[in-house]
Amino acid sequence: MLEETGLDYRVKPVNIGQGEQFAPEFLKISPNNRIPAIVDHAGPKGQAFALFESGAILLYLAYKSGKLLPGDAAQQFKVMQWLMFQMGGIGPMFGQAHHFLRAAPQPVPYAIERYTQETRRLYKVLDHQLEDQEFIAGDYSIADIATYPWIARHEWHQVALADFPSVQRWFAGMGARPAVQQGMAKP
Repeated sequence: MLEETGLDYRVKPVNIGQGEQFAPEFLKISPNNRIPAIVDHAGPKGQAFALFESGAILLYLAYKSGKLLPGDAAQQFKVMQWLMFQMGGIGPMFGQAHHFLRAAPQPVPYAIERYTQETRRLYKVLDHQLEDQEFIAGDYSIADIATYPWIARHEWHQVALADFPSVQRWFAGMGARPAVQQGMAKP
């Protein structure tokens, strides 16, 4: 998002392997001890403004920059609906699939089956949405930006993109965007 908008930023890595997300100074920014989180030193009223949760951050940056969120209210809500689809479906379900397929200390067959099947179902919903359009909510938006990093880990959920040709086409187009390439190269 920051690469697409051209807003100035500085990356401050948080090493979750070393527990830096529990440091008191980080918890002031992100009380849920999760990344991403931002501090906009030129926030509302010219004051520093901290924000956590990726969806909230994307909405904030869209409003701040005037980019990647349509001006028309109906179109805004269409984008927000697909942003919420990522936040309420893709993120949590793909995250659980990641955990049970890659990190669980022992296989849990029920969990693996549940989360891989739900992940495939969500891919199917997304594939259907992308059948007749280039981007998730019509025009390129924060809905695409929120969803792309999860699809970039399709191998982690044991999903072949060829099974979802519209997602595969969208994913290739997103990956060809210079700003997406630059953003994905950041820590």
